[in-house]
Amino acid sequence: MTDFTNKVAIVTGASTLIGAGVVRAFAGAGARVVMADINEADGKKVASELGDGVAFRFTDVTKDDDIDACIAFAEKQFGGVDYHVNLASTYLDNGIHTSREDWLTSLNVNLVSAMVFADKVAPVIAKRGGGAIVNFASIAGKVAQPGRMTYSAAKAAMLQVTRNAAMQLRPRNIRVNSVSPGWTWSNIMVQLTENKREKADSVAKPFHIIERTGDPAEVAAAVLFLCSDQASFITGTDIAVDGGYTAIGPEGMVDAVAMLAE
Repeated sequence: MTDFTNKVAIVTGASTLIGAGVVRAFAGAGARVVMADINEADGKKVASELGDGVAFRFTDVTKDDDIDACIAFAEKQFGGVDYHVNLASTYLDNGIHTSREDWLTSLNVNLVSAMVFADKVAPVIAKRGGGAIVNFASIAGKVAQPGRMTYSAAKAAMLQVTRNAAMQLRPRNIRVNSVSPGWTWSNIMVQLTENKREKADSVAKPFHIIERTGDPAEVAAAVLFLCSDQASFITGTDIAVDGGYTAIGPEGMVDAVAMLAE
């Protein structure tokens, strides 16, 4: 693991299982981390477990004043910012029947706020000589999924704005990439399965070459790689951390040819 000692990261959506996984990975590699989220209880609990190098800051990413205050907090608390991870999201989605109000809310949280945050934090990262931004896209932005519309649209757009931002932030020596997780053990998975990981793995099995859901730590490892000097020639791209979900066709892991021959 790359040594991130004396480096500082801001992670939005940090109170979620995946967000906390990213925070733990950064902290374990020596970085200081600002956890930005609206979920105070879970965020403060994680921060207290990880010590003085991790601080929680209540941040509503849809509010510019909150974003400004979060960045100022990172500078005052830890001396600056080197990395920014845009993870905050909402699953507000009713497919094709989604109302205009919910469309705008979803896009604001899942897409617009990430780019507003990136724009605001870029000058601060540049003051430290440059760094990296990692956006969270998703497999949902690459393939159609039942019942999805606003989330999928936002994540598909995230892939494109990542490319645009990589080009536009190059003069500030900031690399911009994204990760696209597959089914990962996360807050939504816990809710849907009533905290039964084995059930999630069973349902995920035919859709993933690796035949299970991913762990937050596995997604976090990709994030840290993209922030590290080992990824110094990587920008404007996406890493699929999806267990092979997007590598296989609609048949999934079912041998359709064999079934036809039976």
